[in-house]
Amino acid sequence: MGHSAPKIATIDGIVQEIEGILGSMLIETVDHADELTFIVLRDALPQALTLLRDRAEYQQLMEIAGVDYPDRPERFEVAYHLLSVTRNHRVRVKVSTDEDTPVPTVTHLWPVAGWLEREVFDMYGVVFDGNTDLRRILTDYGFKGHPQRKDFPLTGYVELRYSEEDKRVVYEPVKLAQDFRSFDFMSPWEGAQYVLPGDEKAPQAPGAPSPAPASPPPTAPKGGAAAPTPKATESKADTGAGEAANKAAETKSDDAPTKSAAATDEGKGAAKPEDKA
Repeated sequence: MGHSAPKIATIDGIVQEIEGILGSMLIETVDHADELTFIVLRDALPQALTLLRDRAEYQQLMEIAGVDYPDRPERFEVAYHLLSVTRNHRVRVKVSTDEDTPVPTVTHLWPVAGWLEREVFDMYGVVFDGNTDLRRILTDYGFKGHPQRKDFPLTGYVELRYSEEDKRVVYEPVKLAQDFRSFDFMSPWEGAQYVLPGDEKAPQAPGAPSPAPASPPPTAPKGGAAAPTPKATESKADTGAGEAANKAAETKSDDAPTKSAAATDEGKGAAKPEDKA
């Protein structure tokens, strides 16, 4: 198999065994990348999961995940991930539903399903029939909509802030401080794959960095003569540097101010702040 996922050990005959257990409740079996997915009837979900737990030895419910396909009549898929600790194997069970049709709860099979179903309800709006505590679990109180729906607006509907006047958290309609900006997240080492403003005047290869501005050519003086060559120092003698200049710098002039012995640090080691005060 050419799939990039790591190799997963499979159990010979497991597909035929589970298909025989589910029987008429099974709609389709998908075997892809060594992962088994069984799509079952929505109303038969509790019975199917009970059989997989008791007869096929898939004892643990690891996750309940939602998926949104807006173009489908039943746009939502609810996926149940089961683990068998005795077989060291995992399977996935899926059901489909729409915005109004509830999915039967499985909290009577696994109590942890209460939290997982609340998450799917909060993110996608899928209703679970029989869940006695179906409340939001991730979004804030009073939140409108369901964030993981693919038609949910990116900015949401309301935003909250703490009001100093009311001394409480208040909700307000979303107000954008600026229009959406376009980010291309390009690599700064490769350069832009499009012409930057101002570069359209200088021809360059696609993706090349912006050329450095050329320095203006030297202007000729009046009279038409060529511009003089700038002077350059080739040795220390041209600049006046050297041993003679260093010795001359150590010589003090007659009008240089003198310091008293108490104000100097000569012979006293490191200077102290109180000595200079």
